[in-house]
Amino acid sequence: MSHTIYKEIQKRILVLDGAMGTMLQEYKFTEEDFRGERFKGHPSPLKGNNDLLSITQPEAVKDVHRKYLAVGADIIETNTFSGTTIAMADYEMEDLVYELNYQSAKIAKEVAEEFTLKTPGQPRFVAGSIGPTNRTASLSPDVNKPEYRAVTFDELRVAYKLQVEALIDGGSDVLLVETIFDTLNAKAALFAIEEVKEERNIDIPVMVSGTITDASGRTLSGQTVEAFLISISHIPLLSVGFNCALGAEQLEPYLKRLSHNTHFFTSAHPNAGLPNAFGEYDQSPEEMKRLIESFLEQNLVNIIGGCCGTSPAHIGAIAEAAKNFKPRKTVVEAYGE
Repeated sequence: MSHTIYKEIQKRILVLDGAMGTMLQEYKFTEEDFRGERFKGHPSPLKGNNDLLSITQPEAVKDVHRKYLAVGADIIETNTFSGTTIAMADYEMEDLVYELNYQSAKIAKEVAEEFTLKTPGQPRFVAGSIGPTNRTASLSPDVNKPEYRAVTFDELRVAYKLQVEALIDGGSDVLLVETIFDTLNAKAALFAIEEVKEERNIDIPVMVSGTITDASGRTLSGQTVEAFLISISHIPLLSVGFNCALGAEQLEPYLKRLSHNTHFFTSAHPNAGLPNAFGEYDQSPEEMKRLIESFLEQNLVNIIGGCCGTSPAHIGAIAEAAKNFKPRKTVVEAYGE
């Protein structure tokens, strides 16, 4: 299935889904809902561990996937943004990591196949979501000890490898290393992916999506767009892009620079604008669609979706807009090299 994504991405602009967290918040799950029967006696609080809902509230997760696919998403992300032993340590759930990722991928795959059957001309894909973890390999968390690191490259590689294996076993068509604020973390994830591919003698498309954290146009660990691109371009990728931190309007200049400098396909899944004083996102689907149309008119993207604050209404509006434009030609295609 995964190889067909290469065919589809050349035919049309592919639409990625929107925020999982925003949607799950609407269910107003309690601590008891997060625990379910199985984790009733778990020693740590579990509310907020959204990845766990793939096990304790699978129907809700399936429901979110269905809502995005129903409005035209081509690619849905697994509910595994925090699915590493490093991130799950906060909940004392490191032992559950394989199962969490496997179940999340399996759920997403079931729903994607359901929709592919309905519309065989528009196959749907599952992207195994690999988040950045809550530690950074490039920066010290202690301002008084700049040389200190809370995690090593090797610890990250091992943690990511377990996640990657489970996401593949569960049926992911693509792997998405996303919300990269520290490229060294991403390189550990990419190293782990390459290891698994080699050990299993398989090939699986890989998407990479970085995060520009502010108006300086750099990632949190200080890289410019071009430096970020150079750091990850040694690996054969399906796409490279940006997500999170900024809305579509703020992201556009950086996406331009990226698009003009890479031969990979490009992606963007911005937030629904910038958060207001309460940390909420006010940008309407229509407003976001208008801003995204600017990306499409300038031929900047091959894959477009939404991040924080986006809902099926936002993705539906974006999918409508994407139908009217041709996919971006890569540098190689454009110049016929």
